[in-house]
Amino acid sequence: MSLGSSLRTILQIIGGLAVAAVVAGAVYVGLFMPGRGFSAKDDPSQLEELIARRARALATPAGTKEMKNPHPVTEEGLAAARAHWVDHCATCHALDGSGQTSIGQNLYPKAPDMRAAATQTLTDGELYSIIENGIRFTGMPAWGGEHSEEDNWQLVMLIRRLPKLSPEELKEMEKLAAAKGGGHAHAPGTPPHKD
Repeated sequence: MSLGSSLRTILQIIGGLAVAAVVAGAVYVGLFMPGRGFSAKDDPSQLEELIARRARALATPAGTKEMKNPHPVTEEGLAAARAHWVDHCATCHALDGSGQTSIGQNLYPKAPDMRAAATQTLTDGELYSIIENGIRFTGMPAWGGEHSEEDNWQLVMLIRRLPKLSPEELKEMEKLAAAKGGGHAHAPGTPPHKD
C-alpha cells in the first residue's frame, strides 16, 4: 500500500467520523430540542441531566467526595455564611436557596433548588468541590482562590441549613441584601420578575 492510498484511507475514516458526528448532532437536536435550537430558556433533557451528573461526578477530584466539613457548626460560622451567601450566592440561588431569581431561572441549566434532595444528598466534600471548583458549562463559578477554605466550608454548613432556615435568619438575610442594594436576591416566594 502506497503512502498516497494510506493517506486517502485515513482521510476517508476522518471524513466518515465527521459525518457521523454531524448526523449524531442533528439527531440529538431533532430528538431533544425540536424547533428550539439551543435556547437557554429550555430545561435540559433527561439525557443532558444524566450526562451532566456523570460529568460532575467524574470531575470531582479524587478523595474529595469523602471529605467531611472540618469546621464545627457554630452560630458565628452560620452568620458569616449567611452574609457570604447574600453577597455571592443569592443572586442566582435566592436568599432561601430556591433558585427563584431572574438570573437563576435564566441560566442553562437553571440554578438548582439548594434545599432539594438532589443537592442535600451530595456529600460535604462534593458541595465543597462545587463551591471551590465551579461547574463547567453552567453559571456556577469557581470560588477557590477567591475565598478562603473556611469561607467555602461555612457555605457547605449553610447549604445544609437552607431547608430549615428560620424566619429570623431569612429576615437577617433580607436586611443584609437591602443594605447592599438588594440586587437580584429575591425574598422567598417572590417569583423572578418578567421584564
